[in-house]
Order: sequence, then C-alpha cells, then structure tokens
Amino acid sequence: MAEPVDRGSDHVQSLARGLAVIRAFSAASPELTLSEVARATGLTRAAARRFLLTLVDLGYVRTDGRLFALSPRILELGYAYLSSLTLPEVAEPHLERLVAEIHESASVAVLDGEDVVYVSRVATSRIMRVTISIGTRFPAHCTSMGRVLLAWLPPDQLDAYLERAELRAFTGRTVTTPAALRAELDRVRSQGWAMVDQELEEGLRSLAVPIRERSGRVVAAMNVSSHASRTTPESARRDLLPHLLATAARVEADLHATGTRGTALPR
Repeated sequence: MAEPVDRGSDHVQSLARGLAVIRAFSAASPELTLSEVARATGLTRAAARRFLLTLVDLGYVRTDGRLFALSPRILELGYAYLSSLTLPEVAEPHLERLVAEIHESASVAVLDGEDVVYVSRVATSRIMRVTISIGTRFPAHCTSMGRVLLAWLPPDQLDAYLERAELRAFTGRTVTTPAALRAELDRVRSQGWAMVDQELEEGLRSLAVPIRERSGRVVAAMNVSSHASRTTPESARRDLLPHLLATAARVEADLHATGTRGTALPR
C-alpha cells in the first residue's frame, strides 16, 4: 500500500473518501456490492457502507439492498462545470457544419489528468463499442485528442505525465512506452496534428488538431473519427484533415473575437 500523503490541515479526508466512492463506479462497473466498493476504494466495509448510505440518502446513489449504482442525479455534480464553459457553445455550430461536410463524427475534448474529457460532440453513426457523450473519458496516450493536448503541455508537465501515466495497451497497435509516446508527441507538435490508427479500438481511426486561445496556448483539441473500413490513413489526411483544420481555425477566430478563454489545460 502506498504511503499516506500529507495534504495539510485544509484537506478534508471524508470528502476525498466520499468522492472516491463515487469514482469507484464506471461504465465497466455500473453496479457494485458493498464489498466491491470497499475493495476499490481501500475503505473498510463499515466506512464504505456509511458513505454509500449517505449518497443514497442524498439521491446520488440507488440500491436494491445488495447492489449499488449511481443515480441520474449524479450528473448535477458535473453540470456546474460543463454549463460554465463557453468553448462548447462556440464549438458546437462549427462541429455541426463539419459533420455535414464530411459525414463523420466530430468532437472537442480537454485534458484532465491522464484522460481526455469530451465537452462537445456531434455524431453521425456509432462506430465504437462504447457510447460517447459529454463527459466521456478516454486515456490520453492512445487518443488523437489526447496526443494533441499532451504534445503542447509545458515540458515539466509532460515529464510528470510520462512518469505517472499507465500506458495501457488497448489493441496490438497501442503505443505503450514513454519513449515511443514522446517520439509520437514530437511528431504531432512538428506537423500540427495527430492521427491515431486503431490504438484505442480496432477499426477506429481518428485525426485531431489543437484549438488555441488568443495567447496561442492550446486549450482544447478537436477531432474527427471514422471506421478504418471507410478510410485509409492517406485518404484521412487528404479528405478529412483540411476540413478539420479549417473548422478549428473558425472556432479559434470566434474565441478570439469574443475574448473567450475556453477551457484551460490543468496547471
């Protein structure tokens, strides 16, 4: 077990533990028993039970007496953040125009720790096994938007990411070593865009470009994704990338014109 971290007198441990209980639930584990929650969070069964029953009482968790699951009310916790963002509002009409032009799905995401988080999306057809919606998270290392956002991190933040991130293999193509990922990020930074070819899911090919605020700082990434049966890497670069770059430029122009700062990368 890792040594406890001294977070200072202002750290409220009970709040941190309650949030850990919420994060124990996922798309892979939508329903958990008390024992499973205790095991996932490192809490005792008694402590996990108190947190779960408190969340049930507040309406954020539901239970049938044995299994626990998050309730729709949990969305309130993220709504304040998402509703305060102006970047999705600026980006959405441009994404709609892009999708109408290329007939492929398009999204905008920001970086949060080791993951990308979707903040805007316009879909054509479902091409992934996992349904993507606002708030969906994927590991940054094997996604096109993640690579764009990582490529423009300050060097010290990128070093810290490479030290802590678990570069998990999702397919046989996934880049899983820090050295190989750093080389990919250097390429992304040099060419100004990223392509990820079936590293997150077999058959999924994705292109992404950065979105910059007025100062030039990258605040988000925009991508288009398609099934490998419909595009080759060459046709994606030829047919999709120009539309994606033009759309990102229009989003940036609107951000600059309105003075919107968008969603900054974590500091």
